[in-house]
Amino acid sequence: MNLNLSKFEYLLRLGDNALILGQRLGEWCGHGPILEQDIALTNIALDFIGQARHWLTYAGEIEGQERSEDDLAYQRDAWDFRNVLLVEQPNKDLAYTIIRQFLFDAFNYALHQELCESNDQQIAAIARKSLKEISYHLRYSSEWTIRLGDGTDLSRQKMQTALNDLWMFSGELIQPDDLDWKMTKAGIGADLEKIAPLYQKRLHSIFKQATLHIPENDWMQSGGKTGRHTEHLGYILADLQFVVRAYPGAEW
Repeated sequence: MNLNLSKFEYLLRLGDNALILGQRLGEWCGHGPILEQDIALTNIALDFIGQARHWLTYAGEIEGQERSEDDLAYQRDAWDFRNVLLVEQPNKDLAYTIIRQFLFDAFNYALHQELCESNDQQIAAIARKSLKEISYHLRYSSEWTIRLGDGTDLSRQKMQTALNDLWMFSGELIQPDDLDWKMTKAGIGADLEKIAPLYQKRLHSIFKQATLHIPENDWMQSGGKTGRHTEHLGYILADLQFVVRAYPGAEW
């Protein structure tokens, strides 16, 4: 795989993570437990969609096949998506949403800090712009993890259940594969081995404050970064892509 094609695949990972998590969070619009959180989660969803646009636009430019951000978002099937499995997991309830968000935000913040130093100036610029929003995302999910974890017996039980169920999807975030190594060596991508201890330190700190116990099971799911997904992604894409596929070529 040449460097440009590798960079294209790497950009898809960044863009697809943001796109799919943004779509998932958007499901809370009009359904939040209270108005404040309904608005907050919807705004975070919009942040992710904006970030996805930047990454996928650049991916299309690198690919050189005249595919736009819309083409990459709406005209690919599930096996062509490169997002991690964590971001496609269902909301279920607020506890699942907050735990999923915190697990991803803690990683995403460290990732974008690294990407700010990329020798690809476009990647560095997108990362710097996105980091401002991601800093807020991390603060939001950290505070709510602590608030609900160290809250009532019921809220703590729900948060612990969500953490137990979602933990197996967290390892894929920091487990480098051949593409990650290639991008790190080229000075383009983030060094996941450098990120891993920072990520784990933040998790331990916040979960300790939240009185939540990190599961002892260290077996992790993987495959999303290479196109092997859970059944949940197909349902997300059915919602995301329906109008464009039902009315091809339509403009409004």
